[in-house]
Amino acid sequence: MNWIILIIAGVFEVAFTSCLGKAKDASGAAAYGWYAGFFVSVTASMLLLMKAIQTLPIGTAYAVWTGIGAVGAALMGILIFKEPATFWRLFFITTLIGSIIGLKAVSAH
Repeated sequence: MNWIILIIAGVFEVAFTSCLGKAKDASGAAAYGWYAGFFVSVTASMLLLMKAIQTLPIGTAYAVWTGIGAVGAALMGILIFKEPATFWRLFFITTLIGSIIGLKAVSAH
């Protein structure tokens, strides 16, 4: 169950980075809305991470959490913010995904 909580925490990490990206391009009330989304998402992400590490190894949980955030943010950058999808960028995103799966596979929990 705590792996699911950790994955949800990672999704909220992607949400808060996406909110920052959207806020950068917005102005006025829209920007404040994106910043509010950032604060809600970062709070949810941290609370869920704290819950997950109660039973998961901290090193593995943190690495998986940041990995989900890094992969998600990179993919959001490509898909939403029109950042370049170069071969090397996609290659290293793929290796990061493999590393996250590997950490989960070798974890004792």
